[in-house]
Amino acid sequence: MIAFLEGLVSVTRETSAIISVGGVGLEVFCPRSTLERCTVGKPIRLETYLLVREDALSLFGFADADSLEVFKLLLLVSGVGPKLALAALSTYSSSVLVGAVLSEDDKLLSSISGVGKKTAERIVLELKNRVPAHLSVTQKGQKTPAISDAGAYRDAVEALVALGYREAQVRGAVSNLLEAEPDSSAENLIRKALSKLR
Repeated sequence: MIAFLEGLVSVTRETSAIISVGGVGLEVFCPRSTLERCTVGKPIRLETYLLVREDALSLFGFADADSLEVFKLLLLVSGVGPKLALAALSTYSSSVLVGAVLSEDDKLLSSISGVGKKTAERIVLELKNRVPAHLSVTQKGQKTPAISDAGAYRDAVEALVALGYREAQVRGAVSNLLEAEPDSSAENLIRKALSKLR
């Protein structure tokens, strides 16, 4: 098993990056948040997961260990493959996904492209008792918030959707902002989200 790799970023693509390691170019499939950290010509270290199938070997890379662990948890869910797991981590951070599972927020999960209502319900059902304790605790030592219950989150999402933005895109932007600033008002979230969505 390849636990991690360190090398220079040679090429970045829509869903993957080519990392030069010891003269060999390895294609690594990554979520959007990890690809945003990949700069051509710069070194990077990625936590990796090697998926072995009869017809292919696929390497997946993540900027942090928590994202890798959530990716592996998602693969445990029947009907969820690596492509869908990457889509989830490209839409929401690992802590937001964990918060959605623990708070049984299948609506947030179903806003991920490719995840329908039944798949979202299955993710919650199959993972809510399998999330390791360290993933369900934030840096402040508190449980990951059920962000969908936060008034500011809900008000900001509704306002941005009313302005014509796609709900899945809005939820991702607002949840990431709220994760960074848990006490933000709806007005502040809307203002910052608009600058990201434009």
